[in-house]
Amino acid sequence: MAAKERVRGWIRRTGIEVLGWTLVILGAAALVLPGPGLLMLAAGLAVLSQQYHWARRYLTPLKANAYHAAALGVKTIPRIAVSCLSALTIMGLGVVWILQPGVPSWWFLDSRWWLFGGPGTGISLIASSLIAVVLIVYSVRRFRGRPIPPRPSAARTDIR
Repeated sequence: MAAKERVRGWIRRTGIEVLGWTLVILGAAALVLPGPGLLMLAAGLAVLSQQYHWARRYLTPLKANAYHAAALGVKTIPRIAVSCLSALTIMGLGVVWILQPGVPSWWFLDSRWWLFGGPGTGISLIASSLIAVVLIVYSVRRFRGRPIPPRPSAARTDIR
């Protein structure tokens, strides 16, 4: 029975490692490619924090800053409206990218630079905008009408 539990523990630790590092790598790639890079990095740190103290130390100030920014983002109706409009605009661009309309006559670059990346870019844009809408709804439900969580001070975010 002890051997079974060791194997389960090993499988769990390996799963955490693989999932966490995969999210961190994909998040780092999505920082320069279309996609929710910071969100995937944070998710990777959240998964790795189950296993590593250093990941927990990085995640704590990141989480506090994210809650602070989310609360500020839904403080007023115009901010919420601009956030929703931005997410819908990105979703619309994703649909255009998937449909791949012809190169317009006003396009001054080579035609290969028109909507480069193909449908994969469009799918990534739509997924990013859906994530943004979900996060906006979450932020409104959690933070709207409540005090804004404090932003961590520089002394508390110093990670050694």
